[in-house]
Parts: sequence; C-alpha cells; structure tokens
Amino acid sequence: MESFIKAEGGGKDICAVYAHNDDMAVGAIQAIKEAGLKPGTGIKIVSIDSVPDIFQAMAKGEANATVELTPNMAGPAFDALDAYLKDKKEPKKWIQTESKLYTQKDDPMKVYEAKKGLGY
Repeated sequence: MESFIKAEGGGKDICAVYAHNDDMAVGAIQAIKEAGLKPGTGIKIVSIDSVPDIFQAMAKGEANATVELTPNMAGPAFDALDAYLKDKKEPKKWIQTESKLYTQKDDPMKVYEAKKGLGY
C-alpha cells in the first residue's frame, strides 16, 4: 500500500481499498495513516475474513466492512460426506453456502469481543 500511495501522487485520488485478507487491510490502514490520509473516511476499506483485528479497526472508523466467507461451510460439507459414505450417494456438484457481511451497523467491538479468543 505504501508503494501504491507513492505511485499515485501521495494517494489523494485513491477512494477505496479492497483487500482479500483482513491482515492485508490492517497493513493498508497503517500505510494510509502514515501517509497522512484517513482510512475509513477518506479511503474506504473493505476486506475478507472477519478476523478480530479488523473489527477493532472498524470500531475506530478506520475500516468500513469485512466479509466472512462461508462461516457455516462445515455443516453442508460433512452432510455431503456422510451421505456419500453411508449411502454411496454422489454429492451435488454445487452446494450453496452463506457468507456474512459486517459493517459499522454490526457493533464492531461486540463482534471483536466474541471472536478475539477463537484462534484467528
């Protein structure tokens, strides 16, 4: 992010950052702040994973959203495996699972407190 900000004239025209990992977003937030810019307001921050640190950044107003991809994937996966092992039933080629979008409306510190000890 630091190099990108430098390459883009100090980052004044950067309006958003998408990081495919919350830890990358936290690093981008640090670089944005070090450049004197405002993450979360001047530059919107959206990332993937929903690890505890991103919720702290959201609570500070430095990140805008995170997506927890397929948090309940294990249930459908084990159901398909169980059906295959018991009944030799071929699993569906496509099993749809849900993802969860978290924003400021989700009380980031409450989510942080719930996730902080889960080993992320």
